[in-house]
Amino acid sequence: MTLIATTEDLASACARFSRHEFVTVDTEFLRETTFWPKVCVIQIATDDEAVAIDALADGLDLSPFFELMANERVIKVFHAARQDLEIIWNLSKLIPTPLFDTQVAAMVCGFGDQVSYGDLVQAICKLPVDKSSRFTDWSRRPLSEAQIIYALADVTHLRPVYRHLVAKLEKSGRTSWLADEMKTLLSPATYEQHPDNAWERLRGRARKPRDLAVLMEVAAWREREAQARDVPRSRVLKDDALIDIVTAAPKDAEALAHLRSTPRGMERSKGGMDLLAAVERGLARDPKTLPRIERERRNANGGATVELLKVLLRQVSEKNGVAAKMIATVEDLEAIAGDDRAKVPALSGWRRDIFGAKALELKHGRLALTIENGKVLALEWQEAPEVETEVAAQ
Repeated sequence: MTLIATTEDLASACARFSRHEFVTVDTEFLRETTFWPKVCVIQIATDDEAVAIDALADGLDLSPFFELMANERVIKVFHAARQDLEIIWNLSKLIPTPLFDTQVAAMVCGFGDQVSYGDLVQAICKLPVDKSSRFTDWSRRPLSEAQIIYALADVTHLRPVYRHLVAKLEKSGRTSWLADEMKTLLSPATYEQHPDNAWERLRGRARKPRDLAVLMEVAAWREREAQARDVPRSRVLKDDALIDIVTAAPKDAEALAHLRSTPRGMERSKGGMDLLAAVERGLARDPKTLPRIERERRNANGGATVELLKVLLRQVSEKNGVAAKMIATVEDLEAIAGDDRAKVPALSGWRRDIFGAKALELKHGRLALTIENGKVLALEWQEAPEVETEVAAQ
């Protein structure tokens, strides 16, 4: 059991790790009371050793760790990497490369949608994962022996899991599928927090252009406040209260005070004044400059088509051993039902090969679904009428 608490020891360990083909990585963090995640412990393992880094140790410089994450000769293996990568990005403005996410790889290999680390270890290694320290306070010091053992298990079991998934991907010829899925994780845009884009989290709750204009300004104000104070968005203003403000669009402190969902006394605070200014800016926006509010449009048979596409998706998922969610989302199916040229992942690349093309065939009556021995089968219906779709492969 190794706990690193000095820059010198960290630099020495990272120098050793840099000589390996891959390292497994995990973090323990807190973000219940902050906007930015607070990293408390970082775990790294190679075939030879496993260490836990006390990220809160006085005087510890994490630069050697970041240099390892940027080392192109070493594969960095995470499970469900997004939050870990967000932490690393916030601290260093770099994304570990090359990167391998075992949760994404497991979906490609047919282990189901967003399989947990514990379930994956159980399925591959036939070992239970200790969850006794799962909800521990990782910011308290000193760290207990039980905490460190628990933390290290998150990277030691990851080694055989990684090897198993790599072998499975290579055998099935799906390594390129994984690379395609990693693009979002490897994009800085995934982790950048732009206040002006904060409204997109709540875009479905804006029904009118005026509401959308106010939402854009008020959500941006809340995002800036939360970032500046390093508190969760809800500590500034809860979502329901924000939407109430968007709908009511109060123009003065008295109108703001009459809203039940807003914190008492907010109308007298500086934040309240800034909020009212944001509402005013929203009301002053030119409606012609606003993003288009997408209305849900379905033809009379759209719902039935989507239901059939869901059945086909399940059949394709089971046949190919790929998580259905990775092939297509419900939104993808709805888009395909309405448009043969829908700009969705399910109609391009490997997804089109195994599902998208069949989805269009089913939609136009050139594919039939049947049940045989309790299983759904997709059958080409040779006698179906010809329908010109002129679908260009994307």
